[in-house]
Amino acid sequence: MTTALTTGRPWRVIALFAVPLLIGNVVQQLYQFVDAVVVGRHLGVDALAAVGATGSMLFLLLGFAWGLTSGFAIPTAQAFGAQDFPAVRRSVATGTLLTGACTVLLTVGAPLLSRPLLELLQTPAELMDDAVVFAQISFLGAGALMFFNYLSAIIRAIGDSRTPLIFLTLACALNVALVLVMVGALGWGVGGAALATVVSQAVSVLLCLEFVRRRMPVLHVRREDWRVTRGELAQHLRLGLPMGFQASIIAIGTLAVQVALNGLGADAVAAYTAASRVDGLAVALLQSLGLAVSMYVAQNHGGGRPDRIRRGVAQATWIAVGSAAVLGALMIVFGAAVVQLFVGEGSAEVVDLAAQMLAINGATYWILGILFVLRGALQGLGHTLIPTVTGVIELLMRVAAAVVLGSMLGFIGVAASNPLAWLGAVVVLVPAYLHAHRALAAAPVAPLVMTPTTPIAVMGPTDGSMTVDAVVTASIVLPGGGRTGSVPMVHGSRRALASLRGRARRRVRG
Repeated sequence: MTTALTTGRPWRVIALFAVPLLIGNVVQQLYQFVDAVVVGRHLGVDALAAVGATGSMLFLLLGFAWGLTSGFAIPTAQAFGAQDFPAVRRSVATGTLLTGACTVLLTVGAPLLSRPLLELLQTPAELMDDAVVFAQISFLGAGALMFFNYLSAIIRAIGDSRTPLIFLTLACALNVALVLVMVGALGWGVGGAALATVVSQAVSVLLCLEFVRRRMPVLHVRREDWRVTRGELAQHLRLGLPMGFQASIIAIGTLAVQVALNGLGADAVAAYTAASRVDGLAVALLQSLGLAVSMYVAQNHGGGRPDRIRRGVAQATWIAVGSAAVLGALMIVFGAAVVQLFVGEGSAEVVDLAAQMLAINGATYWILGILFVLRGALQGLGHTLIPTVTGVIELLMRVAAAVVLGSMLGFIGVAASNPLAWLGAVVVLVPAYLHAHRALAAAPVAPLVMTPTTPIAVMGPTDGSMTVDAVVTASIVLPGGGRTGSVPMVHGSRRALASLRGRARRRVRG
């Protein structure tokens, strides 16, 4: 769907654009939330802690693979924007081959490394067996996650963001049913929880393939398209690897947090796991707002509207701070009651620790809201250095806080690592954006225009409050051969673009 963010009240278009992104993020979070609730209620605190003990390791390896496959869809988007349909098919073939190769490496090597890696992370002995089972099944089913992410990415790359969201929602609903059956009724333990997620994602892969077969002939790969060149492989890896490494950098911070938690015992691991699941639902709103701001800024930057960028970022910052205040209050007041869903009665220590972490995070959500908005704005302006630097700062702050404060203050010190990491990033982001803000004030304003580019949200894995995302804005060839950039605002522009897409489908079928 082509979306114009260069007209209308800035706060309104940003908020409306953030809604579908929010839905997608919340649905992704519900996977982990439901698994944790069922495991904690049916199997107990130690089982919940065992699942949580695998989180950083899974995030390191699966997060890299997720970012990698999302990046593979970028050349597809670029080729579709140029209406180069043979290049679209070759890009799909190249991405499929690379995703398959990554799947083989992950499913063969990662299960064998599960126990050694968990031992390296100093996983408590009473959690080890369950943690190994959960990790091995998750890695053996990694192909389902990777291909679902890749198929969703290429479907979004040609302008359809709704269908992947529908399939993700269906997969989440199926996961809920399967985890209740496999863990509750069949008694398959933590392995059943991991298997439920794998099966639900595999079903989503089949749904995506059937949808592409029926509705998206532009993505139908022909025999000659599989003869990919070194250049095409290099192009896809050049775009995919940075996103994968971004996830890995973030995961290093979670590994340090995990080691510190493991040293505090099973209750601390269980409390952090439960609190992170609740925290992830709250943070989804702020993350979605930041991604919407990135797209908004990218379009208005291309449309020559620095005035709209300045107003939009300012208004989005106030929305983020206000939303963070509401979310924080909810976490502080109701956090303990929500955590109780995970562990039931008889786990007062776990509930108390998790409630403390939610209170710490909730009181500082306003910092995270500013972080997401300003980093999204700089990314939308095409700045890459500062967002990357702030990611490294978050990593260093998180590791230092978890190690130093964890040894001094115990669980509270580890829980404080997230807000301190956010604060370290914001200290750099604020002056960087203010510098860009002043530069925008001096930039000329173009006449009222729309930029009918296709913003493609490439959303990666989430671990607590740490997320990986990117925005790709692919140009569209307009009737008459022009390409976006800035295009005069005309009443028939949407109909013209719809007609263009229809002609594109007819050309593909021909």
